[in-house]
Amino acid sequence: MKIPAIYKIFLKYPVITTDSRNIPKDSIFFALKGANFDGNNFAETALKSGALYAVIDNPNAYISDKTILVDDTLKTLQSLAAYHRKQLNLPIVALTGTNGKTTTKELINAVLSTQYKTQATQGNLNNHIGVPLTILSFDKSTEIGIIEMGANHPGEIEELCNIAQPNFGLITNIGKAHLEGFGSFEGVIKTKNELYQSIIQNNGTIFYNSDNTILKKLNKGNKTISYGKNSDSYLKGKIISAAPFLKIEIETFEGLKTEINSNLIGSYNFENISAAACVGSFFNISIQNIKKAVEQYKPENNRSQIINTVHNTIILDAYNANPVSMKLSVENFLNLNYKNKIPVLGDMYELGKYSKEEHENILQILKNKAITDNSVIQTIIVGKYFKEAYTDNYKKSNIIHFNNTSEVETFLKNNTYKNCTFFIKGSRAVHLESLVKFIK
Repeated sequence: MKIPAIYKIFLKYPVITTDSRNIPKDSIFFALKGANFDGNNFAETALKSGALYAVIDNPNAYISDKTILVDDTLKTLQSLAAYHRKQLNLPIVALTGTNGKTTTKELINAVLSTQYKTQATQGNLNNHIGVPLTILSFDKSTEIGIIEMGANHPGEIEELCNIAQPNFGLITNIGKAHLEGFGSFEGVIKTKNELYQSIIQNNGTIFYNSDNTILKKLNKGNKTISYGKNSDSYLKGKIISAAPFLKIEIETFEGLKTEINSNLIGSYNFENISAAACVGSFFNISIQNIKKAVEQYKPENNRSQIINTVHNTIILDAYNANPVSMKLSVENFLNLNYKNKIPVLGDMYELGKYSKEEHENILQILKNKAITDNSVIQTIIVGKYFKEAYTDNYKKSNIIHFNNTSEVETFLKNNTYKNCTFFIKGSRAVHLESLVKFIK
């Protein structure tokens, strides 16, 4: 069946699912394949559970005219999304970057939704499956679409742009992440720049951080809107304080000023808030609504969450980690005016040949702080990559290594802490969030 014919069905039943365990009534099930599963095997289950149609690419899974046989289910999903996008005459803001993608996306959505009907990427569904699903969630009532794009190999952002055809774009920043997949830092830059190139080809508008030298160098578009601390920025701002929540001042190109008291920790979130305020200002969101939206936003899903236990405080930032985000967040935590600080850091993944060097850099920051500041009473590091960089030199700085999270759980059970502030950060695969219940 061709895409226009499938699209007619989609318009009548515009709910897509790829999970046979969660079948909304009258939905269309796409039988995708993964490393350890084949959705074709669950097509019958999906139909019995409430799906009206199942899109399959294995003839053996054909049941009736309720199964739609295609050559490739994933490519059909992507093509359907691209076809749907062409029918929608609406602005789509796409963003990518090494750090801050999801936070910036959520802030932009919060700001724009004060005056528009918006639809944005849910959670971090920002890949070759999540992007088409996001587009297919847009309908005629959607006034602005916001799409987060992630990548871990060259060409991936270009592929996502070919589906989404964004006419507005933003790169939060470019740092050392997924180096194993990109091959080098230059590979990261080239791939992230694919978003700019797509926007330029679509004669669209680029929002960029004028404080970021890499982004300024890449930004060659005719339509550009800047934000940052520079006085000539379309949206300029400054940090007032970050102890621990970030307070900033922003000023629009019209000269309107306001202070924003956010629920975000760390001065590094300045660029995320500034980006959202800039996009909002461009789309004529009032400065009052920008302030209100940012101040009401509270991070979730293990992103800079503050948790107060009976005896201690936890700053939980265990959603993910790479060298840039780890360095910035560790330095921010170490500089907070708290007593009895305990960083708990997990491995950074997908760094390839750069892994040992990048983990050593973090350990050196911790060691230097331990020498000059007795407010850090202990540091816990977790994982095989930190172990490769861990030497007796660091043991003398009261840095303790554990092979895995289970060992840390046992350690915390057997030790009592009071009036301490823990900072927990690591790659998602380390599962450091499980430590929270062991800190009383």
